[in-house]
Amino acid sequence: MEEGTSKYPGHCAGTEGTHGGAGDPDPFQWDTREDCEVRQILDRVADKWSLLVIALLDRRVLRFTELKREIDGISQRMLTVTLRQLERDGLVRRTVHPVVPPRVEYELTPLGGTLHTTIRSLVTWTEQHQHEIAAAREAYDAREAAGAS
Repeated sequence: MEEGTSKYPGHCAGTEGTHGGAGDPDPFQWDTREDCEVRQILDRVADKWSLLVIALLDRRVLRFTELKREIDGISQRMLTVTLRQLERDGLVRRTVHPVVPPRVEYELTPLGGTLHTTIRSLVTWTEQHQHEIAAAREAYDAREAAGAS
């Protein structure tokens, strides 16, 4: 085995969360290699459509058409792909009811519910700091405009 290569397929260099033994967070903890599971999971759950689906399914069950109606701008194909990926990752449960026409419902799994809690914290932070961010953007844009003159 090549030096520095882990024998564990889910392992990625630097994902241990610390650097240099000092307990400081490693800024490179999310490996950039395509085969890194941590990166793949973050790519999935941080995707804008996934975030919206997870938020909408908080403590409720929705049908595909209800999700599509609630998520402005999502195509039918993208919603299908997003739901399949979230189901594959164990975050969403799909239930098909044997009626005509078939009724398909989606809900968060317990694992998906824990992710929703984390997403809610991010939204809360964003709401608390949105004015500071807007002011920083305005100041940046003014500096850029002044520099371009």
